[in-house]
Amino acid sequence: MGLLCGLLLGSCQPKPSVAPVPPLLLTVEQARALVSLSMECVDKPWPNKPGHILDGESTIKAPMELTPAFYGCFDWHSAVHGHWAMVRVLSLFPSLPESVELRSKLSAHLHPDRLKQEVAFFSADRNRTFERPYGIGWLLRLSAELHTLSVRDDDAKRWLAALRPLTELLQTRLSDYLLRLSVPVRSGTHDNTAYAMIHAWDYAQATQNEAFLRLLMERALTFYRTDRLCPAAYEPSGEDFISPCLVEADLMRRVLSPQDFARWLHTFLPDWESPELARLRSPVEVRDLKDPRIGHLIGLSFQRAAAFRGVATALRAQPALAQKLSVFAERHTQTALAQIKDSGYGGTHWLASFALYLLTDVGIEPQRKPSR
Repeated sequence: MGLLCGLLLGSCQPKPSVAPVPPLLLTVEQARALVSLSMECVDKPWPNKPGHILDGESTIKAPMELTPAFYGCFDWHSAVHGHWAMVRVLSLFPSLPESVELRSKLSAHLHPDRLKQEVAFFSADRNRTFERPYGIGWLLRLSAELHTLSVRDDDAKRWLAALRPLTELLQTRLSDYLLRLSVPVRSGTHDNTAYAMIHAWDYAQATQNEAFLRLLMERALTFYRTDRLCPAAYEPSGEDFISPCLVEADLMRRVLSPQDFARWLHTFLPDWESPELARLRSPVEVRDLKDPRIGHLIGLSFQRAAAFRGVATALRAQPALAQKLSVFAERHTQTALAQIKDSGYGGTHWLASFALYLLTDVGIEPQRKPSR
C-alpha cells in the first residue's frame, strides 16, 4: 500500500490547509491506483457480510449463488459501487493499460444471465427492503454512468441493456419507498435518505427521466425545505460515513435554484465560522483505520469534501464563502487520501469508490431542473 499512497498523494504527508486550493482533478496514476482496489475485490467472495433475510434452509446460499453479478467486495452495495468505479475510470481513461481487464470483468459480471438472477433475488418478498436505500442509490448511479458511456461505447450499451431490468425494478422500489416515508432518515450511515436521493437525482438527470425527477423534487422539498439550524455540533457519530447536515445541503443545492438555495442554506447552516460548525470544518480523528466500522470515518472525509465542493459551486455569487468551503474540502480530501493506505480490506473494498466520486466531480455542475 506504500505505492498506492505515493500514487495518490505524491507523499503521505497532508498538504497544509492554508495552501491555495487547486481544482480536484484525477490523474492517470491516481485512477490506476484507485481502480485497482475495485478490480481486486469484485471477484473476491470472502469475507462477506450478507444483509438479506433468511426464511428457510433453501435461502442459505453463498453470495455468488444469490447475487452473481454483485457478490464481491464484502457486501452487495460495495460490489455495486466497485463496478461504478470501474465504469467511471473506463469512461474517463479508455486507454488505460487495465482497460482490457476492466472490460473483461464488467462483461462477466454485467451479463444478462447473472443479472436475471439478481432480479429474481430482489423480486422475492423477503428481500423487499434489501439494500434500501443506499445500495439502490448506487445501483442507479451505476446505471447512469453506463447510460452516459453507452453513447460512444458498444460494450457499455450491452451492459446497460443487461442491467435495465434490475434498474427499473429498483427505481420503482425506491419511488414507492419515498412516497410511503413520512419523514426522512437522517442517520450518518446506509439508511440516510438524502444520500440515496442524490444518486437517484443524478441518475434521473442523466437519463432525462422527468417523472422520476418530479417525484424526487417533491419528496426533497417535503422532507427538507423547512429544515432550520441543523445540529452540526452533534456530528459525527463514531461510525458515520455520511454527514447528515452536509448531505442534505448537497441534495438541496441540486433541487433549488441558486438563489433559493443560498437563502435556504443561510437558515440551515447560518454561520460557517461558528463554534457549532467547528466539527464540520476539519476531518475527524480515526483511531483505528483498519476497524471496518470505525474506519467509516475515512469515508466521511470523502463525503464531506464532495458535499463542500458541491455546495461551493452553487454559491458562485458568494465567492468568499465558496472559497472557504473549497478549503474545507481540500483539508478533508488530503486527510482521507492519506488514510486509505492503512485501512486494510475493511476500507479498501469501498473507499476507492468514494475517492473517485470526489476526484471526478460527480454531480458538481449545475443540473437542469425538471419542468413542473
